[in-house]
Amino acid sequence: MSLWSGRFSGKLDPQAWLLNASLPFDQRMAEQDVRGSMAWAKAIEAAGVLTAAESAELCAGLEKVLAEFQQGAFVFQEEDEDIHTAVERRLKELVGAVGGKLHTGRSRNDQVATDFRLWMLDHLPVLKSALRDLQSALVERAEADFGLLMPGYTHLQRAQPILLSHWWLSHFWALQRDVERLADLSKRVAVLPLGCGALAGTPFNIDRDKLAAALGFLSPSPNSLDAVSDRDFAAEFLFVTAMSGTHLSRFSENMVLFTTAEFGFFELSDAYSTGSSLMPQKKNPDMFELGRGKAGTLLGLLTGLMATLKGLPSTYDKDLQEDKPAVFAAFDTLTVLLPVLANAIRTLKVNPQRMRAGLDPAMLATDLADYLVEKNVPFREAHSAAGKAVAAAAELGTSIEALSLETYQSLHPGFGSDVYSVFDAEKSVSRRKSFGGTAPEAVKVQIEKAKKVIRE
Repeated sequence: MSLWSGRFSGKLDPQAWLLNASLPFDQRMAEQDVRGSMAWAKAIEAAGVLTAAESAELCAGLEKVLAEFQQGAFVFQEEDEDIHTAVERRLKELVGAVGGKLHTGRSRNDQVATDFRLWMLDHLPVLKSALRDLQSALVERAEADFGLLMPGYTHLQRAQPILLSHWWLSHFWALQRDVERLADLSKRVAVLPLGCGALAGTPFNIDRDKLAAALGFLSPSPNSLDAVSDRDFAAEFLFVTAMSGTHLSRFSENMVLFTTAEFGFFELSDAYSTGSSLMPQKKNPDMFELGRGKAGTLLGLLTGLMATLKGLPSTYDKDLQEDKPAVFAAFDTLTVLLPVLANAIRTLKVNPQRMRAGLDPAMLATDLADYLVEKNVPFREAHSAAGKAVAAAAELGTSIEALSLETYQSLHPGFGSDVYSVFDAEKSVSRRKSFGGTAPEAVKVQIEKAKKVIRE
């Protein structure tokens, strides 16, 4: 029997029942539902609704229900509309009529919002740990590959030489922002809706501050109308996961490119590659292609929930049932993807020779301009002279470092015989030693900072 059947003389249409029921997905919140119910039993005992004996009996029964969930022994019934119905039905089977007192002063509206927030508070650390592991893999690579040079790119065109370690760490800091967003989000998740009833609050003298503390929330919600309909925390979670997915997608796109024969910077382990059913020679970076593809899925989950929320009247509406499948799907997507990408990074091979071969002398044109700047030539004038040197080399079909001194001096009188010292990739990298730069000494500082972030 449903929790609301007293008003009705007939049964819900079977297909309408399937549409309405949320048990297929909200059963994931079983443990949170039981925990919330135990705290509620104690709260209404303190309010004088239950005797101490009744409260103890309810809590003992709920402990048995929790054990059944934890042991995989709980048996759902056809009439279980949602996880709340299932828990209450089983509780009544265990403790009898007193089980019907548990829902006093409580609605499924404030109950489900509480369960959902509890679930998220329990699982935010799991997602954070998965992000941290990927960050750790990036730091491990930065240390293992220290000193190796690679081309840096803008517009996917060769730009300036950088350390490979610097490139690995660039993705570390993007993920760090995701970790920080999760931490900030937890403060807004930890607001307790329980005690708000269906929308207007509870008529019983519930100490909501004490109830919030008992369940690990920072505070109770200040407005009952807002509390039962607030799903900002779910939308914000989906934004964080979509942002993480975007970061992983950009990283994955680079990995797909850098493992091609055309680049050849990296080779993936067989454990994280796939082959072709037709072409025997293929070694495909499917894990990173999936990393790129999942960003679209995560973005879709965010926009889907935002579209659901945008036109809702206050307070609770059944549309809000769409929040949990989206959040659960985003969580599952990232917690499956992140460990795979982390271990794919740990096990790949780097090809220093191929990276080095990608260092075109023209990438040092900025250093050529800086050479003139150090001789007190205005940067715009120096930039123009360096650009003319690149154009001259292209016209002559040679490299910029092969131009004659006479040619250089015809382009600008500031060029001297020492101009050729500019064409040293290691020197170019080492000059960029300001905080956050690609010089070895700056990257060492960055590695230590990253390791400190992980420890903290």
